Amino acid sequence: MPGPPPGLCWALLVLLAALGLGLIDLSVVAQEPFWADLQPRVALVERGGSLWLNCSTNCPRPERGGLETSLRRNGTQRGLRWLARQLVDIREPETQPVCFFRCARRTLQARGLIRTFQRPDRVELVPLPAWQPVGENFTLSCRVPGAGPRGSLTITLLRGTQELIHRSFSGEPPRARGAVLTATVLARREDHGANFSCHAELDLRPHGLGLFENSSAPRMLRTFALPPESPRLAVPRLLEVGSERPVSCALDGLFPVSEAQVYLALGDQRLSPDITLEGDALRATATATASAEQEGTRQLVCNMTLGGETRETRENVTVYSKGSEARPLWLGGGARGTGRRDKEWAGPDRTEGAVQMEDELYSEGGAA
Repeated sequence: MPGPPPGLCWALLVLLAALGLGLIDLSVVAQEPFWADLQPRVALVERGGSLWLNCSTNCPRPERGGLETSLRRNGTQRGLRWLARQLVDIREPETQPVCFFRCARRTLQARGLIRTFQRPDRVELVPLPAWQPVGENFTLSCRVPGAGPRGSLTITLLRGTQELIHRSFSGEPPRARGAVLTATVLARREDHGANFSCHAELDLRPHGLGLFENSSAPRMLRTFALPPESPRLAVPRLLEVGSERPVSCALDGLFPVSEAQVYLALGDQRLSPDITLEGDALRATATATASAEQEGTRQLVCNMTLGGETRETRENVTVYSKGSEARPLWLGGGARGTGRRDKEWAGPDRTEGAVQMEDELYSEGGAA
């Protein structure tokens, strides 16, 4: 049998020699087409943190390669078919670095995705009203600025340990950051002195990270009830200079009655009342004493303040002295007149015993 043609033998010898010299790499031929790779391809980094990216290729002799990104770089390491670069102070919510190599007159690319997260370091419950009327609505509002991604965030509003409203922000865009949760709440008597707070959770466990939680400082609510009626004020209509007369002021339906404040005054003279509490009723009693400088018509004022609101009653009081020029009196037959203590007033048929002074009469004003 004849042997192979001389030309074929020569071709086989050339091929074997090329393989022996490494001019042809069978593994490269088997791995075509060429590619570029970036690791990690997807990363979640805490805002302000750093990350190493590894860019590589299977091209046997890439002409050049690099990593395109807008992020700050701190260091680079290189090999023939790879490079590693550290990115620092990563703050953008989302960025897409690109790994590239030039190989056999083609550009090989691999695109990555870096997202940042921020813990709920600030959880703020908006200040509550100083006083909130019972039976009226007030607003609870919680702010968690900057935390995200928002889609992994959950916010809960609490009264004490009781959950009022709970909301998850899943489905929000990946770049979204921060959240606000608002609720309308009806104020009740039992809410007086209750603490309200806000709790935030950033759950990154599905991404291989942890659960980050934080709560706001509690805020105490003070509720109150103050009836629309004015206080009931009992005062003397007449008050003789130097004499003492009791006055009283009362109001029912106060809550919390112990927080109510009372102001009781005769003209510019503030009185010091004794306070009696019974249920939701308050009664203030004091002794009124007039001075000579107060002669004439004066107002006795009683106001009660609770929750920043005030109810007030005023009554006129006539202050007189026995030596004054004129004073109210009752004449025979029930007629009201003015008595004078001088020689024009005195007469043979008029005696002081015929005059009944009106200073024993009281008036009661305000709500019944």
